[in-house]
Amino acid sequence: MYERLKSVGEAFRLPGKFYAYDTVKNGNINSTYKVTYRSDDGKLKSYVVQKINTNVFRNPEDIMENIDRVTTHMREHYPNEVTLHFHHTAEGKNYLYDNDGSFWRVMNYVDSITFDVCDDPAVISATGEAFGRFQNQLSDFDGSVLHETIPNFHNTHKRLDTLFDDVAENKLGRNGDAAEEIEFISSVRYQAGILSDRYANGTFPVRVTHNDTKSNNVLFDRITKRPIVVIDLDTVMPGMSVYDFGDAVRFICNTAAEDEPDVRRVYFDTSKFRAFCHGYLGAVRNSITKDESDNLVLGAFSITIELASRFLDDYLTGDTYFKVNYPGHNLVRTRCQLALARDIMRKKEELKWIVEETLANE
Repeated sequence: MYERLKSVGEAFRLPGKFYAYDTVKNGNINSTYKVTYRSDDGKLKSYVVQKINTNVFRNPEDIMENIDRVTTHMREHYPNEVTLHFHHTAEGKNYLYDNDGSFWRVMNYVDSITFDVCDDPAVISATGEAFGRFQNQLSDFDGSVLHETIPNFHNTHKRLDTLFDDVAENKLGRNGDAAEEIEFISSVRYQAGILSDRYANGTFPVRVTHNDTKSNNVLFDRITKRPIVVIDLDTVMPGMSVYDFGDAVRFICNTAAEDEPDVRRVYFDTSKFRAFCHGYLGAVRNSITKDESDNLVLGAFSITIELASRFLDDYLTGDTYFKVNYPGHNLVRTRCQLALARDIMRKKEELKWIVEETLANE
């Protein structure tokens, strides 16, 4: 691997002498390495080198074009902010196919920490600020020019149509195990799909969306715990900002793991929601529309139902998409998400009030 990484570095014209590398174990899709170069004066500089999993990301050039457009815009319009910087080859490309067809990219290394779980309100607020800042910095960017690298990725209406087509087929005979879950999703099918329909009708602006707004996709300063930059831009696409917000709070405000088998432990933490809103809404207050702010809570509910439907559909069709650790794992995940969605419904008015209050005070 030493020689291979050295060759990749040469193609991206990294300055200095290849000094060392370490394998980065975070992430389950791409192969990631921290490589270090030494300059003539002895100073060390590190970079992140990634080999992209093209079995998962089947259009990697489109992904890198999206990333290049977005990061270039942010760097030009916000020169004093830290932005992910991807290096280019002599041919001007921010990616490389090597001799065996593997797809590589290189970006600057940012010394930082991440948080897989957020319990500190200050960190939760900072996470909201980071994703809000990302959204705000791209509020004047025409999201429609980006490639839709995963078509209908967050089209809840279509996701639910697919689920109920597979329920009708029942090819593995698993419907009986999930009868209650199927019935509940059917009862909220219209409500969950409203935002997708409104987006298609032009109610919401076409935003640049991140589509994986988990707390561990924000880099934080090791000392101050302030957010530095949002990472993992592989799923950057045109879409609805309310779904980026909704997915973030779905993840952060859940009091249990995504596959918690005891749904009595699953609820939506309103104090964490308030903290996230404080950071997020403070960052987007000058760019968010009223239609968007009015539908943030529905966005959280809809994205939770959407994920539940994906888990359930995978269970009904043979567990071929999400990795499972035991029989029925996807059904457990489904039940966890549905318990969370039910609690969002119960707390809907309180959550809306928190959004309104936060906006009024920002």
